[in-house]
Amino acid sequence: MNIAAKLRARRVEARNRRAVSRAVAEAKTPAMRDEILIMAQRQANHVR
Repeated sequence: MNIAAKLRARRVEARNRRAVSRAVAEAKTPAMRDEILIMAQRQANHVR
């Protein structure tokens, strides 16, 4: 993987982390927050 691809991948990961953080912060209920966290963890396991 070249340097540009690595930088691009890091930006995508950072963007996804910010989106998950925002979604968790705006979740209306604790159950919704838990579901968002579970989905994010599952997605992270598939990416790696």
